[in-house]
Amino acid sequence: MNAFDMARTAYSPATSAVRTPQSIEYAAFARVTRDLKGAEDHAALVRPLHDNRRLWTVLASSVADGDNALPTTLRAQIFYLAEFTVHYTRRILQDKADPAVLIDINAAVMRGLREQGQAT
Repeated sequence: MNAFDMARTAYSPATSAVRTPQSIEYAAFARVTRDLKGAEDHAALVRPLHDNRRLWTVLASSVADGDNALPTTLRAQIFYLAEFTVHYTRRILQDKADPAVLIDINAAVMRGLREQGQAT
């Protein structure tokens, strides 16, 4: 690399975009939802269900924190959805429920995150 290339690289715009907390959450939901949709059989669902449950557990922990700045009502709704996800995942693993419900919930959250990101 010569001096010209080094100067051009040094003054070029950053290639990675600044990520907001909402965009990071959106990406996590997008990945796990894609994996849930892509599971071709019950055995293939195990990993995405586990990842989805972990994501919702992290969200539940976050909204349970007294320092969380979200409105109390929204925090309660997110906590309820996290509890629902844990119980519903258990039913899916027992082959007694359809993962489409979790996919729909995640898609709704993703819409909310996208709308929140556009409002700011």
